Amino acid sequence: MADAVGFIGLGAMGKPMALNLRKHDVAVVVHNRSHAAERVLAEAGASIATTPAAIAAACDVVLLMLPDAPDVEAVLEGPSGLLAGLQPGTVVVDSSTIAPSAAIRFAGLVAARGGAYLDAPVSGGEIGAIDGTLTFMVGGDADALASVTPLLAHMGKAERIVHVGPSGAGQICKACNQLVIGGTMVAVAEALALAGKAGVDGAKVRQALLGGFASSRVLEVHGERMLTGNYKPGFKAKLYKKDLRIVAEALAEYGVAAPETALVQQLVHAQIAAGGGDDDYSGIAQVIFRLARLD
Repeated sequence: MADAVGFIGLGAMGKPMALNLRKHDVAVVVHNRSHAAERVLAEAGASIATTPAAIAAACDVVLLMLPDAPDVEAVLEGPSGLLAGLQPGTVVVDSSTIAPSAAIRFAGLVAARGGAYLDAPVSGGEIGAIDGTLTFMVGGDADALASVTPLLAHMGKAERIVHVGPSGAGQICKACNQLVIGGTMVAVAEALALAGKAGVDGAKVRQALLGGFASSRVLEVHGERMLTGNYKPGFKAKLYKKDLRIVAEALAEYGVAAPETALVQQLVHAQIAAGGGDDDYSGIAQVIFRLARLD
């Protein structure tokens, strides 16, 4: 493990992930566009770097948690970017959710500088980031992953750090994850809409379904949100829209028909058009409930 770990991107996910590293006494050097988030980490004992290049000069492991591929590109290739100061042997762990093709390109850029790039998107949401129970879906070199697994285990469970395959495979896995979640979320909303229109207690329906083959983490967590109307974001709908764009592009690239996912994407667009872009993505249920005239 590295003596000092760089962390760039201290948003809703990145900040608790970096804080979990500090809770395990890992020396952390952070950089973020918002200085307020940097101050939170500084109070927890982290150091602050003024540029990504400064982090590259100080750390041989760097973690990224950024909104999209253009943000990763700016951090890597921009003025005073990571690549400008990257040391041979550095492992860049990119937990951003980006297009698989972008991850493959970034892996090539880092490899050309003598480093290793792992695309390592996560699942578990903000709650998982806070609790340190994230799942890591990793593409890239297996030896590079083995070298940083103890660090990742401070932010996720060791058995949930999965080496999926070569560069880009982690992002393909994340696309599959978002695809499954969306379809399941819509099915749960439709089930609760049916119960509501029939005058049956949705909470009792959810309780019964959790005991059978219909049980899922989505039914457990997001089903409760739908019943209580608590759409305080763990993962904002506008970010899920971005993820579904990546899913749709991957489906088109590999020639996979996914009619259910196309419907989910349109329902998310409807949620955002109705003003729910900053709500949790489980707020897609509100669209289903309105269609059922349950509002």
